[in-house]
Amino acid sequence: MKRSLILMAAVAIAAGATGCFGKKAAETETATTKVEVKTVAASGEVIPQNVEFTASIEPWQKNNIIPALQGARIDRIYVKVGDRVRKGQLVARMDPTQYNTARVQMETAQADYNRVKRVYEAGGISEQALRQTEAAYLVAKEAAGNLASHVSLHSPINGVVTAKNEEEGNLFTQMPILEIMQIDRLKVQASISEQYFAKVKTGTPVAVAVDVWPDETFEGKVSLIYPAIDPQTRTFTVEVTIPNPGSRLRPGMFARSTINMGDKQAVMVPDTAVQKQIGTNDRFVYVIENGVAVRRAVEPGRQIGDRMDILSGLEAGEQVAVTSFSRLVDGVEVTVVE
Repeated sequence: MKRSLILMAAVAIAAGATGCFGKKAAETETATTKVEVKTVAASGEVIPQNVEFTASIEPWQKNNIIPALQGARIDRIYVKVGDRVRKGQLVARMDPTQYNTARVQMETAQADYNRVKRVYEAGGISEQALRQTEAAYLVAKEAAGNLASHVSLHSPINGVVTAKNEEEGNLFTQMPILEIMQIDRLKVQASISEQYFAKVKTGTPVAVAVDVWPDETFEGKVSLIYPAIDPQTRTFTVEVTIPNPGSRLRPGMFARSTINMGDKQAVMVPDTAVQKQIGTNDRFVYVIENGVAVRRAVEPGRQIGDRMDILSGLEAGEQVAVTSFSRLVDGVEVTVVE
């Protein structure tokens, strides 16, 4: 019995010692485990500063043909959608009934004025009576003249009829009878970051591309720079003029425009190296320093192909991780592999 107890005690001691040794070995193995990563050196390069923006193409000018004769009947429409018109060309005519009535009233008022004027000159009435008659004539003359300009409707611009909203015989209400656009040149507007305000000048070239002509680029120029910065977006607006001989571009087309702001020295890394903090817009990379992964906040700029321009937070030549992000944390030891 005594011998059996001694044997059991020895076995227990041995088991305990073995357990302690195994635990320490496991801890040592865990402590010495390093994350294997592949790295790429951030490169310093000269790259073009191309600012890209998208916008719909707009006509250079647009005019709605709207007469002042509310409720008047449309007598004639001389053009149809797609017709080219010249500045000053007659495009529509309203029923002249309202104008004819106003013209008769003007002629009557004029006759009254002429009659009263002769009586005044003969000393038969006061000057006040003359002035009242004269005022009535002038009001009637202005009303007739205003209606006369809205009986015959002329195009104020050279352009193309892009919409016809009424038919002959309709009573005019509020909808423009015709819409005319000048499309021999077009324009786009863009909002650009305030950092480029000093670099954009009137006449700066702009390359414009549209999906309709995928293999071509149309040349435009900055024609107007708005003088104020939007305090909410920190952007300013520019207007770009695009010559359009042959009318190959049309208002409403979706355009991608590019302005070259010159070259700059940039720090470039693969876009896979730049990670995003979940739930925020913060970006960061893991810089490998002396075998340790150091999380570094960065400000990314423009993406060029599969690489990203880093505006701040990283220097050229520093090694950044491009793999094993699920295992990387700030301060973890790493092993760089090919």
